[in-house]
Amino acid sequence: MPDTRGVGPVGLLLWCGALLGVGFPLSKISFAAGVSPMVWALLVSMGASLSLLPVLGVRGQLSWPKGRMLRYVVISGLVSFAGINLMIFGLVPKLGAGQVGMMFALSPVATLALSVLFGMKAPGRLGLWGIGFGLIGALLVAFGRGGVEGTLWWSLAGLAIPLILAAGNVYRTLDWPEGAHPMALAFWSHGVAIVALLAVMIWHSDGVDIGSISAVPWAATFQVVAAALTFPAYFRLQKLGGPVLLSQIGYVAAAVGLVIGVLLLGERYGPVSWIGAGITAVGIALTVLAQRDRPLGISVPMPLGRRTRARLGACAAPVSETSAPRIKVL
Repeated sequence: MPDTRGVGPVGLLLWCGALLGVGFPLSKISFAAGVSPMVWALLVSMGASLSLLPVLGVRGQLSWPKGRMLRYVVISGLVSFAGINLMIFGLVPKLGAGQVGMMFALSPVATLALSVLFGMKAPGRLGLWGIGFGLIGALLVAFGRGGVEGTLWWSLAGLAIPLILAAGNVYRTLDWPEGAHPMALAFWSHGVAIVALLAVMIWHSDGVDIGSISAVPWAATFQVVAAALTFPAYFRLQKLGGPVLLSQIGYVAAAVGLVIGVLLLGERYGPVSWIGAGITAVGIALTVLAQRDRPLGISVPMPLGRRTRARLGACAAPVSETSAPRIKVL
């Protein structure tokens, strides 16, 4: 288990985004081999939980969640992990790893809107430009594929992904249990996701077809390792950076998924999609620059109206590393 205590928000952003991006093409490989999206989602949560179990056991942090923490891990597990992974892995065979990755990348804009609505901290000018460039690029990639029957309708269905991601991102900051360790929250949230996925599979007549994973042993191994390395850092990024910065892992994941899909899986995208990928890369660069402690000396106009700027200026202060988010649950 890597030690991420000395890693800042930008490092965590790139780390989590790259590892999540690897999962898009891996899920496509698994589907081609006959593994259902539900089994693959179960594999992700099992990889995260089993890797955290010995670490939490040694540290004595395996106490059963109660009260607010129990509510937190149940909602997070059902919405942010079990539900969203089923959607993502189910849509990859229909749209391709690159395009689903770009749907994932639409979440920062939705998260920003919800964050402002709940009076939470919003990014500065450079950060807003980064989100804007990322959105434009993601839309170009998502709708830049031509000649694939039914792709547009599946693309529209995929727009539910950023909405669900945004709701989960904002909830996990608003309701963060005081004093809870990020690794404990990751472990129990994925534990809830495992129980939910197993219950659904048992309820279906097919049962739990775990054996199908044996058809793609290397892909399954990579997916388990990626999940194990992702989620402790994921919850730490949630605590340090808040929901808007966390959501921007979607841009990094989308870029990684697109490149792997093209280089290793033979996916093909038109010129519009590649232009969109380039614009998304600009958005990632602006996001990274916006996280620097020192001012860059770059003067950019605010890409929002006067009333929205006034509301953003009244948002809360940044969350410190040593304390839970100081945000009242609405």
